[in-house]
This record gives sequence, C-alpha cells and structure tokens, in this order.
Amino acid sequence: MDRLKHSGFYKLKFFITPEEFKSVLKLFEQKEAHFNCTNYAQTKHDQNQVYEAYNKFYQYFTRQEKPDYHPFFVYSISFTIGNESSGFFVRNESIRFPFFQQWAEDELPYLMVSLPKGFQIDLEDEKGKYYIYEDIREHRPLTYAFFDEVANDIKKSTEPLRFSAHAADALQEQKPPVRISKSAMNDMINSWIFKKYKLVMNSK
Repeated sequence: MDRLKHSGFYKLKFFITPEEFKSVLKLFEQKEAHFNCTNYAQTKHDQNQVYEAYNKFYQYFTRQEKPDYHPFFVYSISFTIGNESSGFFVRNESIRFPFFQQWAEDELPYLMVSLPKGFQIDLEDEKGKYYIYEDIREHRPLTYAFFDEVANDIKKSTEPLRFSAHAADALQEQKPPVRISKSAMNDMINSWIFKKYKLVMNSK
C-alpha cells in the first residue's frame, strides 16, 4: 500500500503589504472562514485581529529601525464550502541568506499558505485498521478550487523575489521560491534588514 501517494502540501509562499493582505482576507470573508491561533486554547480571531497580527509581523521587517518584539503569524483557517468542511494553514517562515563567510543572523520573511494534497481514508482488512491518502482534489474539489483562487489572486499582484546578498567575495543573487508585491518590495528596500546586510533588491 503506497501511503506516500498524495502526501505533501500545495503551498504558496509570499510577502505582501498589509493593505494587499486585507484584499486576500476578503476572499476568506466570503467563505465565512474562522481563524484559529495554534495555541493550546485554539483562540479564535476575527478578521480585524488577523489583519492587526499581520500588520505587526509586516512592520517588524519593513521599519527602518528594528522593533524590539518577536514577529509571529500562525493560523489554522477553517471554513465550509457547499458540503465540504475543510481548511488551510498559514504561517510565517523565513529565508536564510549569506553574509560574507557565514549565514546572516537575521532572515527575510514570508507567509506560507498550505493545503494537504492527501485526504485520509480509513480502511480495515484482516490485519486490522489502516489508512491511505487519496487525492484531495477528488474528495474536496471545492476546497482545492478555493485554494487555487487564493493562490492566483496573490500571484496576480506579485512576482518572484530576487535579491543579491554578500557571499564570500561578491554579490550573489538569491532565488527563493517566494513571491513579493511591488509595494512590499519598496518597503523592504528601505528596511533595517536591507541596510544592515547591504542587500540589493533585483526587480524585473
């Protein structure tokens, strides 16, 4: 039995301004989505709280002076589409980059929204209970279509992030699998992290 079939996640990694993020939230508003913090209490946040959390995360990396708090943005998102109850996961992650002979002590930010590729099917045979994963697109077609809609909406206003960092003896272009909007790019260029490491943004 191939349990690894349909394993993994559909993912989109991106960095956009809080105002651009607000328009993405509107897509979730139409689905009456619930945003749950991934803490022990599974605290529910409304869209304003989610926006404020993202704004604080964004400001940490785009201010000219480094703020004195730790940036954090992680939610599980649940919603119902038609007869499908499903959800996404969104969390902040970061990009390592070189700084001369070592890795920089700071990292560049992005959000990753993800949807499991597999749908768990519980089965039983003479040996006992087991499960397999089947294609989420067959079992949750509306959920997959919504993920596609959100991803395409973000892709329309973003482009691949390309920047140059100081490697051993020269500027070296970095090509992470992350998309960034023009406005976020402009904010990032003037940020403390770009100044500290003398990074160069490479735009089309």
